[in-house]
Amino acid sequence: MTKTTLKCIQFTFYTIVFLLLFSHANSQLNDQEQAILLNLKQHWQNPESLSRWSTSSNTSHCTWPNITCNTDGSVNGISVQNMNITGTVPPFICNLNNLTTLDLSFNYMTSNDFPIALYNCSKLEYLDLSQNYFAGTVPNDIHRMARLRQLNIGATSFSGNIPASIGRLTELRILQLFLIQFNGSFPPEIGNLSNLEVLELGYMTRIKTTLPSEFTKLRKLKYLWVASSNLVGEIPDTIGEMAALEHLDLSMNNLSGNIPSGLFMLKNLRIVYLYINKLFGEIPRVVEAASNMDVIDLSANNLTGTIPDDFGRLTKLSGLSLFFNQLSGKIPDSIGRLPGLIVFKLFSNNFSGTLSSDFGRYSMLEEFQVASNMLTGPLPQHLGDNEKLVGVVAFDNNLSGQLPKSLENCSNLKIVDVHNNRLFGNVPSGLWTLLHLGILILSHNSFTGELPERLSRNLSRLEMSHNRFSGEIPTGVSSWRNLVHLDASNNLINGAIPQELTAFPHLTTLLLDQNQLSGSLPSDILSWKSLNVLNLSRNAISGQIPEKFGSLPVLTDLDLSENRLSGQIPPQLGLLKLTSLNLSSNHFTGTIPNEFENDAYASSFLNNPRLCANKPSLNIAKCNSKTQNSSKTSSKLLAWIIGVPAAFLGRVEQQLSRSGSVHNDILDWAQRLKIAVGAAQGLSYMHHDCSPLIVHRDLKSSNILLDSDFNAKIADFGVAKILMKEGESATMSAVVGSYGYIAPEYTHTIRVNEKIDVYSFGVILLELATGRKASEGDEHTSLAEWAWRHFQEGNPIDDALDEEVRKPCNLDEMCRVFKLGIMCTSTLPSNRPSMKEVLKILLRCNQPLVYGEKYSPPLKNSECERVLENNDATLASMV
Repeated sequence: MTKTTLKCIQFTFYTIVFLLLFSHANSQLNDQEQAILLNLKQHWQNPESLSRWSTSSNTSHCTWPNITCNTDGSVNGISVQNMNITGTVPPFICNLNNLTTLDLSFNYMTSNDFPIALYNCSKLEYLDLSQNYFAGTVPNDIHRMARLRQLNIGATSFSGNIPASIGRLTELRILQLFLIQFNGSFPPEIGNLSNLEVLELGYMTRIKTTLPSEFTKLRKLKYLWVASSNLVGEIPDTIGEMAALEHLDLSMNNLSGNIPSGLFMLKNLRIVYLYINKLFGEIPRVVEAASNMDVIDLSANNLTGTIPDDFGRLTKLSGLSLFFNQLSGKIPDSIGRLPGLIVFKLFSNNFSGTLSSDFGRYSMLEEFQVASNMLTGPLPQHLGDNEKLVGVVAFDNNLSGQLPKSLENCSNLKIVDVHNNRLFGNVPSGLWTLLHLGILILSHNSFTGELPERLSRNLSRLEMSHNRFSGEIPTGVSSWRNLVHLDASNNLINGAIPQELTAFPHLTTLLLDQNQLSGSLPSDILSWKSLNVLNLSRNAISGQIPEKFGSLPVLTDLDLSENRLSGQIPPQLGLLKLTSLNLSSNHFTGTIPNEFENDAYASSFLNNPRLCANKPSLNIAKCNSKTQNSSKTSSKLLAWIIGVPAAFLGRVEQQLSRSGSVHNDILDWAQRLKIAVGAAQGLSYMHHDCSPLIVHRDLKSSNILLDSDFNAKIADFGVAKILMKEGESATMSAVVGSYGYIAPEYTHTIRVNEKIDVYSFGVILLELATGRKASEGDEHTSLAEWAWRHFQEGNPIDDALDEEVRKPCNLDEMCRVFKLGIMCTSTLPSNRPSMKEVLKILLRCNQPLVYGEKYSPPLKNSECERVLENNDATLASMV
């Protein structure tokens, strides 16, 4: 055997031995890591989502779901997002020595401290703890996780300050700290993260700080999101040095000052969100370098001046929103020729001049909103050429001409609102029947033509008042049945009201006043179960009021004045829960129903010379019959108010409690608002329409009964007190009522007037808005006291509202109801509104606004409404 042969044999032997040893070591490592994963599963209480982490299949753990491995079989990644995992992060997870990625997001994991055991995961690069329930503070030595490239702890329960040491994680590319209740300010040391590409600091509502100028040193940063984080001060001028920036979102803050001129010089910038701030001055010009700009939203600021002509050179621009500013001048024609323009929102400014005829010709325009300006000339005729249009909102201008015929080809069109202009001619015939059209508002123009027989089945709001529409209301209008709001007042519509018009189950408002309608009222009501407001005044309608009008379940406003109606007023009308009634200037005879014989209806029956009342009333003759016994009248009214539901569902107190609810479902906001309105109607009737008036004295959520449709009825009048007139008070021998609902002056003076019911009702409003019980303030206070202190200390109202129903679409209504509850529970009775005023506010509370439409207070002479709308400081001082 040669020496060479011997060496080859030795090499082969040692190689085989090495491979055997390596294979054994690798097998041992795999067994260890598999055991760690199984322990991890057990630590998390063996969730069903990890059922495939098992040795029963005799497969490698590297094939298990949500696990990734290196080529040697060692675990390098665990990604268990949204797997319904509970529990904590165990220290032994770092025994996976090669772990680089750990994603625990969107679970139910908890901890009272930051999981510092992860410091021992020496190779960890990607850590995502977001959307969990981790609490405590972020430690000052977090920089020990030195290899981190991504850190996401957003939407957790961490608190305290953001540690400055986070600026020592120099390998970070992505830092996400959004939706956390941090205090203090943003540490400028974050500006030291020279490799950072994504920074998310949005929705930190407890921080109040400026945007650190050091952030502009982040020259690799592409995405900066600091929306709704109480930013104050100015945007640093050096923001124009952030050369890599693509997406900037500083919206919904309190930033002031000018928009830095260098912002639109960033060649990579595509998206700019600066809306809802306090920025002022002019919009800076753009330069050729900004040719990648996609979306610009500067709405809801105090910007002045004109739109720079350069905006017409942003050929990639798809969205331009500048609404709610003080911009003026002509809208550059070049913007209408932008080929990528999809969203164009400039409403509520001072723009003048004509609109470019090219809008819609070259781009797939979807949103065109230019309302509340001083625009003249016609709407662009090519607006709907590309048939992608979803909304046209152009009300409150001086536009003239006809509606573009191209609109009738836009099958996705959902809203057209052009009211208060000088438009004329016929409405394009195809517009009425567009499949997705939901809102069509044409009021206060000079449109002509007849009402269509067919409407879009999705149309819920049709307003066409103050035009010159003519002809009869078509019969067979079955396609109108989904209408919720129909206003065709002040036109030239004639003929009789067809019976089919009463077959609309969702209709809440019907306004046909100031037309030329004739004939009699429909004798049968097929389905007006949702009708709140009916106005047929100033027509030539004759005959009697059908008795069925008295069975409309939710009618609150009825106006049949200035017609030719005759006969007796049906007594069934007295059963309606009316807040407004006008039957004046007709030919009625006989006696007014007893329920209307009080000052609240003094002007409801004027100019009906053959009408009389059983007792003296303003401007109405007295009948010869004897005066009705007032106690009987009161009993009748009480029976109507109480009216225990036939299908008794429960009490409000039970329905607000998940455990007490019959169906184990928490009331949604629409149901709560309906309950508030129903109870307010009953109280308003007792306080203002009964003669004599009635004070309940023990109003509380357990005394409000609900039927299966959540209609509210007030119950338990065992301690009610009758007063002879509004504002009168009476002394009682003892205090009655329930803790949390009793007005403070009642406990001191034992004197009763209607304002003690207003106080109790205010507590019920607070219960509905917050989800708390009347006795649930803080440790030693009632709900009313707690709510007052919460408001007076300047805390956000949102924080006090019931999280179960606190959705963005409900926030405005919930805040108004909360503030109304505070006003009703004022310690001074004179500062509390009347129930009539409370009812009117609640009835108006949830009327929807169309895109760009400004809210106008319904009670222009109401101090209560003005305080609710504009002056929180005044409200705080009144309570």
